[in-house]
Amino acid sequence: MKKKRFTFQVMLFLCAAFLFGCGKEGEKQESANGTKVVLNEVAHSIFYAPMYVAIEEGYFEEEGIDITLITGFGADKTMTAVLTGEADIGFMGSESSIYTYLGGTDDYVVTFAQLTQRAGNFLVSREPVENFSWSMLKDKDVLGGRAGGMPEMVFEYILKKNNVDPQNDVRIDQSIDFGSTAAAFSGGQGDFTIEFEPHATALEQKGDGYVIASLGEDSGYVPYTAFSARKSYMEENPDTIQKFTNALQRGMDYVRSHTPEEIAKVIKPQFEETEESQITMIVERYYAQDTWKENLIFEEESFILLQDILEDGGELSQRVPYEQLINTEFAVKAAE
Repeated sequence: MKKKRFTFQVMLFLCAAFLFGCGKEGEKQESANGTKVVLNEVAHSIFYAPMYVAIEEGYFEEEGIDITLITGFGADKTMTAVLTGEADIGFMGSESSIYTYLGGTDDYVVTFAQLTQRAGNFLVSREPVENFSWSMLKDKDVLGGRAGGMPEMVFEYILKKNNVDPQNDVRIDQSIDFGSTAAAFSGGQGDFTIEFEPHATALEQKGDGYVIASLGEDSGYVPYTAFSARKSYMEENPDTIQKFTNALQRGMDYVRSHTPEEIAKVIKPQFEETEESQITMIVERYYAQDTWKENLIFEEESFILLQDILEDGGELSQRVPYEQLINTEFAVKAAE
């Protein structure tokens, strides 16, 4: 089962982390700017605009949080950072929390805030395609995502909805590292590729590809990415989690009450190599598909849907109770 591969990868990273040392358990550090919090994000993408707004507008600092943002480049690496204490909070797909919980981790990771409610990646082709349908991927080579991860699971979920068998009708390449598929596609690999922004738009601008479908639109509402922390960290630092969630909610509020142009201007420092006009275009794309929630509350229906997708993809050995891995207390209070 693919889930076991994810758990094995996490265990390898854990062994390496313990060999080379990690932070002290439960230790809360203070700085001149407030409580230090290390946040490890699965990827750095305009898809996560509300979080970057909260950073750039100083909402974390105003809440007494001194944030350090690190990009993990993959849910397995982000999860490992959280489990070893190298990161206090992880931002990734909640399927990772389910996998590690079922793997028997004692101090498992609990999700406390959901940021995105749709998939944030796009299907890119080598040539323009009119009247696209997912059946066009039959007998084609597609650069996909890591087995068991949300990008790949949602992609397969869409294929099945459109009567395309992911295992037999399409050749999906899952061997390329996260974040390297766009370069591989530019180099000639694959007929199609699944890309997050800004990589999808960058391929278009270079003339290497064309965005022909949104996985977010075609999958419907899916709990895609969320914030999680170890159970022990949340129990020992509830005030920190609440302040962190408050800052995030302010970022969500800003995004919902400002134009794509205003949002792009605020988050531009996070994407120095991307033109502001391009950031605006990408934000507009995400805005149009209703990517971001009004609040950070991870609803039970969403958790059920997540497990439905994992089960349908053969990734789930057994169901996990909502109350075990989801804590809505902080998000509910932040939304008041």
